[in-house]
Amino acid sequence: MSLFINNKVEKTFFELSGIRRRLILLLFLAGFVTLILRAFYLQSLDKKFLQSKGNATSTRVVSLYADRGKITDRNGDILAISSPVESVWVNPPNVKITKDQKLELEDILKLSANDVDQKLLNNKKEFIYLKRQISPEDARRLQALKIPGVFFQKEFKRFYPAADIAANLVGFTNLDNIGQEGIELSQNKFLSGKLGSKKVIKDRAGKIVDDLQEVRLPQDGHDIKLSIDARIQYLTYRELAKSIDIHKAKAGSAIVLDAKTGEVLAMANLPSYNPNNFREGGGPTRNRAVTDVFEPGSTIKPFTVSSALDAGILNPSSLVEISSGLMKIGSATIHDAHADGSKPFMTVSEVIAKSSNVGAARIGLMQTPKNLWSTLNKVGFGMQTGAGFPGEASGRLRDYKNWGKVDQATISFGHGINLTLLQLAQSYTVFANDGEMKPVTLFKKDEIPMGTKVFSKQTARLMVEMMEQVVEEGTGGNAKIIGYRVAGKTGTAEKIGANGVYEKNKNIGSFVGLAPVSNPRIIMAVMIDEPSLGSHYGGAVAAPVFSSVMADVMKILKIPQDIKTKNKVMPQDNKGSKETI
Repeated sequence: MSLFINNKVEKTFFELSGIRRRLILLLFLAGFVTLILRAFYLQSLDKKFLQSKGNATSTRVVSLYADRGKITDRNGDILAISSPVESVWVNPPNVKITKDQKLELEDILKLSANDVDQKLLNNKKEFIYLKRQISPEDARRLQALKIPGVFFQKEFKRFYPAADIAANLVGFTNLDNIGQEGIELSQNKFLSGKLGSKKVIKDRAGKIVDDLQEVRLPQDGHDIKLSIDARIQYLTYRELAKSIDIHKAKAGSAIVLDAKTGEVLAMANLPSYNPNNFREGGGPTRNRAVTDVFEPGSTIKPFTVSSALDAGILNPSSLVEISSGLMKIGSATIHDAHADGSKPFMTVSEVIAKSSNVGAARIGLMQTPKNLWSTLNKVGFGMQTGAGFPGEASGRLRDYKNWGKVDQATISFGHGINLTLLQLAQSYTVFANDGEMKPVTLFKKDEIPMGTKVFSKQTARLMVEMMEQVVEEGTGGNAKIIGYRVAGKTGTAEKIGANGVYEKNKNIGSFVGLAPVSNPRIIMAVMIDEPSLGSHYGGAVAAPVFSSVMADVMKILKIPQDIKTKNKVMPQDNKGSKETI
């Protein structure tokens, strides 16, 4: 009985198991058929629905823009700053635009119909800029048109409040915010930030509808504080422009230095340009004060004379034969522009005050070529200043071993040597700091830098005294400042033409000076290129710029007047006060 029951149960179990297997198989087959039918439906019957869903949203990785660092003057006034703007781009295959929308788009973006057509009909690309960095108002007007396939991208545009006044110094960036000239170029890495990125969901209009995750945070660039004082920069540019206009000059440059720290307080150039709309028609972008070289003329004479004073060859009262303003060396003739035919001799002080080429040549020839070259080399001629400006020229000071007698004579009064205005301005820090030359910089410094000793304290002070006579009694009378003692030197040099010959009708007039004499605080160097109306001499075209700017600089920096404490520095040695040389 028991065996029978067990056999029956076993039979029933196997019958049920077979049913279950068939049922599971049928369910599996039904599911498989359903999947095939659904795939067929999706592939063929509802393709448009899927495409619309795919176009409705998409996952993208977008850039997070970093803010470029600001450039400010020494007081924090903005010279360059970035502001957010919109750029317009299109995905040509997806653009759907009516005739009226297209006309309005062309009007807003100031684009021709041909320009727009070329971009919208380019089906080979999915990303084409229509226009970069448009104004917020134009962006709002364009967004209101709601044109499918037209998108907007946030970027930063550089703005320069000082415009053309500081353009040659500050420089500018391109559309991608990369420095192209000036400080923007030399400090590009420091100013530039690092892009960030994040994953987002965008709708078909290109708008972000959801943030998925931040992939990388942006890193903003660093700010830079220049040594420039925006107030002094403006004054310098204004007065330089006046002189260029009055004398119908080709160009000009001017530099104002803090005599103690070597900081550049102003560096102006003309012609200039407006970096805010440079792409619409800019002007010369180079910083002539740093990149262009010229023969300095008589502004070199203080170094020729100081070199001889320091070597003990002569003193300020020593007499120098000037041969009534003419001197022959072989076939070469040297002459004085301000010759007094009745005077066969001048004191060393008069050679500086009256700017005698013959006198400077004779003093230069009293020295060994090596000694004169060494002096000019020590004050930085023939090498870059290291101020940190891109494209800085080093000028040319030939090795003394290659000098002939004529070379040595002409170099002594500033011909046969070329340099930049920045080099010239720096060299005069020697006289403002008791014979010590200071390094120059375009960046604000909190400490007074160490200098390089070139002349003795006595020599430097003697030369300042002689250069004061240039302003009081000599060629630099137009450099005077009411209430202040001024020392300086005029310079005038003919330019060398394309054929290598000096051109009498093309000159450079210059002036370099310091004030106050009792405690030199400020140095200014001015160069006017090819003045064509009126006088071309440095005392007439450059010295007035010095006077106008420096008078205001003294007030701005609250530098005390010293006109009532005029104690002249007297020679400290007794070497033949009237010896003939």
